[in-house]
Amino acid sequence: MPRRVPLPPELEGRPFSVADARAAGLKVERLRSSDLSSPFHGVRVTAPSTDVLEQCHAYATRMQPGQFFSHLTAARIWGAPLPAEFDAAEALHVSSFAPRRPPHARGVIGHELRAGSATAVLRRGLPVTDPATTWIQLSGLLPAAEVVVVGDHLVLDPYLLDPLDPRPFVTLADLESRVAGYSGRGKRAAAEALSRVRVGAESRPETLLRLLLVDAGLPEPLLNQVLRGPAGAFLGRVDMVFPLWRIVVEYDGDQHRTSRSQYERDLSRLEGIRRAGWLVIQVRRHGLFVRPDVTVAKVRAALEEAGWRG
Repeated sequence: MPRRVPLPPELEGRPFSVADARAAGLKVERLRSSDLSSPFHGVRVTAPSTDVLEQCHAYATRMQPGQFFSHLTAARIWGAPLPAEFDAAEALHVSSFAPRRPPHARGVIGHELRAGSATAVLRRGLPVTDPATTWIQLSGLLPAAEVVVVGDHLVLDPYLLDPLDPRPFVTLADLESRVAGYSGRGKRAAAEALSRVRVGAESRPETLLRLLLVDAGLPEPLLNQVLRGPAGAFLGRVDMVFPLWRIVVEYDGDQHRTSRSQYERDLSRLEGIRRAGWLVIQVRRHGLFVRPDVTVAKVRAALEEAGWRG
């Protein structure tokens, strides 16, 4: 059996286009070898991937000048928490400005945008629509609550900053300005979702829990607030708080499975808050996605007992 021709160093360990491979001296037979796969026409990779960034970088090897990632794909590049996880079967959204024609290829959904209707920037080395444009595009693709989730993600100014990834990606004021000046498809849906976007939610479940409570007619909680004791001692940060009624609502995620130490710290933090006289209501996944009625009833009862009259 003839020995397989090794890949040139400049192509090893990264996606590459067939054109680049031919320019490097590889023959068609080598590009058909079993150690290479083709996620897109004209692209080769050494290992298939289910990571959205790797898929985008693979497709980027064949992108034409003036094309950029948009819509759901752009949202994923901005790290937005979408309802479903990315998998390799999900098509990538790629746009271009008229009169350039959008791409038509296997695994790609092409969009032709009106010139000047969007801004493309670089993120993770990829050309992608800016955060405000991305969010407006989602208003015609996602359920209303999920559009708010992405908005909360984009305007978040996190308590713990990553110096390599400055936040927020867009300010609430800038988002409002962009929506006000937008006149395309999804304008109404974007405006309605924008009225519900808040700074402070740090996860998709936190946003959905807030919307659940507000939609049930309960007062709107403050988000990710620091609580202190009578002498000013730090008690902790909490997901949601109704300060007038001294009620805290926490979404209890998967810390018990993913990090035992974090779970123990959370238990200690909440116990200290309870000792300081706050009522803490913990909501698990079942209480948000399976029996939201039970969660609403629990929070409503606590508020009414504390003096809320609706």
